[in-house]
Amino acid sequence: MNLKFYQADEEYCAFLQKADPCVPYIQVKKGIRPFVGIVLTINGLNYFAPLTSPKPKHQKMKNQIDFLKIKAGEWGAINFNNMIPIHSSSLTVINMEISEKNSKADIDYKNLLTNQLTWCNANKVRILSQAGKLYQRIVSKQAYQELEKRCCNFLLVEEQYHIYCNLYGIT
Repeated sequence: MNLKFYQADEEYCAFLQKADPCVPYIQVKKGIRPFVGIVLTINGLNYFAPLTSPKPKHQKMKNQIDFLKIKAGEWGAINFNNMIPIHSSSLTVINMEISEKNSKADIDYKNLLTNQLTWCNANKVRILSQAGKLYQRIVSKQAYQELEKRCCNFLLVEEQYHIYCNLYGIT
């Protein structure tokens, strides 16, 4: 099955962020690009792994267990350190279709998303492996201190995920 791009629900992320400040801040506003991520299955749960848009610093950064450059950083990166468990009801598929109503900036952005997604699907095995290794290292307390600091506490956010699902009757 191919990967897709999703946007995570702002309210759900705010709920998780109360327990773990490493959960990325998401604010959905008209005119602002959505917070995009891919969904992977880890420990029997769907995990949302956010992407970051291309930045000049990505060209100089090295791939690490919690950070994977997309096309050597030219198209951005995946921030595994900020991945969170998520229910499908808290996800919205990103519309990447180009229409005649789109501005040049929107068309450029959708082309970037298409390139990123093509790369992610071509590297899916590597992405799944890296995300799983990071998860195991963090939950087994085998990560060095700096890595642990910049990663979400996966067991804590899983606990919060279950609490959220119970509160809102999500099964």
